[in-house]
Amino acid sequence: MSTGDGRGTAGPPDITGAPDGPGARGRPRATAATDPPAPALLPAAADPAALPASPAAPDIPEVLDAPDAPDIPHVPGAEKDLVARAVAGDAAALEEVVRLLQDPLYRLALRMSWRPADAEDALQEILVRVLTRLATWRAEARLLTWAYRIGVNHLLNLRRRTPQEAAELSLEQFRENLADGLAAEDHAGPEAALLAEEVRLTCSQAVLQCLERGERVAFVLGQVFDLPSDQAAWILDVTPAAYRKRLERARQRVRAFMRSTCGLVDPQAFCRCARRVEAAVASGRVDPRRPALATHPVSPGGRDVAEAAAQLHRLHDAAAVLNAHPDYAAPPTRAAAVLTLLRSGRFPLLE
Repeated sequence: MSTGDGRGTAGPPDITGAPDGPGARGRPRATAATDPPAPALLPAAADPAALPASPAAPDIPEVLDAPDAPDIPHVPGAEKDLVARAVAGDAAALEEVVRLLQDPLYRLALRMSWRPADAEDALQEILVRVLTRLATWRAEARLLTWAYRIGVNHLLNLRRRTPQEAAELSLEQFRENLADGLAAEDHAGPEAALLAEEVRLTCSQAVLQCLERGERVAFVLGQVFDLPSDQAAWILDVTPAAYRKRLERARQRVRAFMRSTCGLVDPQAFCRCARRVEAAVASGRVDPRRPALATHPVSPGGRDVAEAAAQLHRLHDAAAVLNAHPDYAAPPTRAAAVLTLLRSGRFPLLE
């Protein structure tokens, strides 16, 4: 299985290979609760190169409070103290908040926006939103759950599209695309195993992009991040029943696609990652010298590619294929850019 950008194609794009397209499908989508209002972090004179702007999001109604807080464990006192110190202007505490949130938020952005470069941009923007609203956190949910709520809202409303979204590529069209150009034998060239892993990782990313954004985020929260339904529903500002219905719809679509397509899930299915390598490399969508995901840095103590693959081979189901990714680490330059602006002294840290 594999992915690609689909640019310059007349029909459904061949999306085999490394993700390289920027996210929102042109059809109706569900939206999460918008972020509570907060003072702007950046002054008008802030260096625009330090924090690249994204396309403006469409106007959506603003919801200041979730109707019901999720049924979650007690928020630790240490977390409340950390946020209180950060809001009071403790630079070390603020850096610790960023360290706690940056990798999970990056992984959320990567699953929603597909391409690492776009996920990096989204992470930087989400961190700014989180930090400028930190004083509004009332411990109604764990800090990361609350940050996911802000991040999901931002990602659902991005105007930037992935190639699959731009083409409105369905899972059925993607399946046909994968069958075209499948090699008769497994790739046996240099770094064959590594490149097959790259194809697997990018392909499972592409499967998610074929879901409408509301279904995609429900699947990511429930199946990839394994959040309880009440927490995921709170993040999306929907009822738990509505969330479960959306998640089940996404599960059914992904399960049917994977069972009929992916040899990792069903040995009778036609697609094999190692047989898509040559097409992906030939098209330039997988760079054999710089695989985008198979060599991506991981969080300290997190799963690497080998550990994720071992989990996949133990489970052999559709959810496992999409979940068996390394614990990708956020590029430190993006969080550093935000912290540099906060340390600049050109404006109040937090108000």
